[in-house]
Amino acid sequence: MAKPDRPGRSRTKLVLAGVAAVVLLAALGAVAVWRGWFADPSVDDAPRAGHGPVSTVASDLEAPWGLAFRPDGSALVTERDSRRIVSVTADGTVTEVARVDEAVPRGEGGLLGIAVSPDHATDGWIYVYYTARDDNRIARLRPGGPPEPIFTGIPKANTHNGGRIAFGPDGMLYATTGDAGDRGAAQDRDSLAGKILRLTPEGRPAPGNPFGDSPVWSYGHRNPQGLGWDSAGTLFAAEFGQNTYDELNRIEPGGNYGWPEAEGVSGDSRFIDPVATWATNDASPSGIAVVGDEVWVACLRGQRLYRLGTDGSGAETLLQGEHGRLRHVAAAPDGSMWVLTSNRDGRGRPRDGDDRILRLTP
Repeated sequence: MAKPDRPGRSRTKLVLAGVAAVVLLAALGAVAVWRGWFADPSVDDAPRAGHGPVSTVASDLEAPWGLAFRPDGSALVTERDSRRIVSVTADGTVTEVARVDEAVPRGEGGLLGIAVSPDHATDGWIYVYYTARDDNRIARLRPGGPPEPIFTGIPKANTHNGGRIAFGPDGMLYATTGDAGDRGAAQDRDSLAGKILRLTPEGRPAPGNPFGDSPVWSYGHRNPQGLGWDSAGTLFAAEFGQNTYDELNRIEPGGNYGWPEAEGVSGDSRFIDPVATWATNDASPSGIAVVGDEVWVACLRGQRLYRLGTDGSGAETLLQGEHGRLRHVAAAPDGSMWVLTSNRDGRGRPRDGDDRILRLTP
């Protein structure tokens, strides 16, 4: 038979022990906070599961958004609000190479995605996606020259502008567009909002697109901001959900991904279900990198980096809460991963030195 609680010394000891445990936990928490705010963030010499030491390639950037590597191994990085394109070398040298004055930073808009021509070594073209006065658009430029718009008329808004661009294995230019606050437009194949587009390097609808002479490659997207291809040439995209699920999708030509009628796995035969989902508080996925058959996902609200298989299996969480909001991740030529923080985008809590480009080795 269980003994009833009894007043006296035994209960007093138990209460005192509980108070002591709380005090100890509070002290440990204070040490953790002190370490997070005052330790040198340039090197994390205590490797965690899934990656080696984390170092800072460059610091004091202003809301970096897109990153693309050039054939010489340097990276081109866009800053959303300053409208600058900077070159960043492996040793951390940062040099401004262009400024897109036509970009209009407001809300989530501004100078967004960047890509380099597959023939960049010979033609020198740099491609950018940006919010202009009346629309979102894609232009190409060479350092020292003005941007030449090649595709215009993408709906813009304070939020949901999409903005990622990348050249695929087929040499075509892919672009993500958000619904720009008009949910129904994502299901309208005649609208450019809420889509993944496939274009020629000159900005025309690419041959072989699923809807004839249309730039639309897939539709039913809310606000996709990640693009990458696996070793078999399959396209993957990350997408912000509304209130329930963020998504990683395997993109099929002509595929309908359900927004606004579906969010996450719907089981509806009209829509293609995601290969992975996360609660929106744990992710807000922006840029992705696909390396072989693994997907790396940079998360804003979730302040972490996910690594998982292209089938959605084996998900691993990295860098959680260590560097704030993460905007993009890209595979560098030396096999390391470069990660952009986004703590100066108006929604983060910047520390001294933000924003940064982090380097980690898988």
